[in-house]
Amino acid sequence: MTPPRREPRRRPERAERLVLPGVLSAEQAAATVRGIAAAQREDGAIPWFRGHHLDPWDHVEAAMALDTAGEHDRAEAAYAWLARHQNEDGSWYAAYHDGDPERPTDRSKESNFCAYVAVGVWHHYLSTGDDSFVERLWPTVFAAVEFVLALQRPGGQIGWKREPADEGGAVVDDALLTGSSSVHQALRCALALAEHREEPQPDWELATGALGHAIRSHPERFLDKSRYSMDWYYPVLSGALRGPRALARIEEGWARFVVPGLGVRCVVPNPWVTGGETAELALALWAVGESDRAVRLLADMAHLRADDGMYWTGYVFEDDAVWPLERTTWTAAAVLLAVAALGGDEATTAVFGGERLPVGLEPEVTGRTGCC
Repeated sequence: MTPPRREPRRRPERAERLVLPGVLSAEQAAATVRGIAAAQREDGAIPWFRGHHLDPWDHVEAAMALDTAGEHDRAEAAYAWLARHQNEDGSWYAAYHDGDPERPTDRSKESNFCAYVAVGVWHHYLSTGDDSFVERLWPTVFAAVEFVLALQRPGGQIGWKREPADEGGAVVDDALLTGSSSVHQALRCALALAEHREEPQPDWELATGALGHAIRSHPERFLDKSRYSMDWYYPVLSGALRGPRALARIEEGWARFVVPGLGVRCVVPNPWVTGGETAELALALWAVGESDRAVRLLADMAHLRADDGMYWTGYVFEDDAVWPLERTTWTAAAVLLAVAALGGDEATTAVFGGERLPVGLEPEVTGRTGCC
């Protein structure tokens, strides 16, 4: 006897939270979700778009967006792909052609790419309440965090990546502020998972505290990428900065990076606004209580929306030209996550608001990260 077909898990009441007046209607939100789902392979992989590469960070971002729409089976399939194809050292490669695990196109192992699975797994658990999922993915998260913390430097910052094994496998000690900020959010989510499982991880707590301290107090420990908008807002988006310091940072960079009516520059002084950065800044603004500005930014980037519900990566405003000619799952995902937070989606607000996430221990003593 053929067993009855299990209907995909979906919660319509969650999808309704993706409606935001002036930004997304119900029909538009549904089209965007369909666009991300259409790019997902049968094995769960979510490349930038079909035929392009998959990187683990953007793969997780897209899975989180699917969860905001109640597409929980699709999100779970994305995390199962990561669990199946994790390297023995806890890492993933930086890129895979069309999400094919047998065709990595960049065999370096980037720290923030590997850490982000913890954010996605915690978000999925908060979206579904599925403890069995946490049990299955905990070994994946644990191994990924251990790989990343092996790249942490004595000052608390996280080394960028490990080079491919056939090139010597050396650690690139240079730290990126954006990447380290993303790792900081991931470590807090990993600690939340550990607390949920009642498995304390004191080394992780020390590492998280040291990293947060470095982000807040030691900009000299990171490569100078201040021309990039991500380095401006990521300490806020990740939760490393909150309160007056976060608001002051937003104000300091606003005129440099925000182009009224169009969105956020990727790099100054280039006349190029990008959808991913615009949506992420909107999410950061929401996190510090600036929801009105967040909504305006999302409305401003409507010119990047394509007829199929996906979003063009960017727009060169001096040339009045969309560039590059690609519509990426991660840009669409960033929009959905920002809308979900503004709409009060509990999992998304918990992960990006961060009020209930563990913060780690401030570096008053030496530990695995060394003296700070």
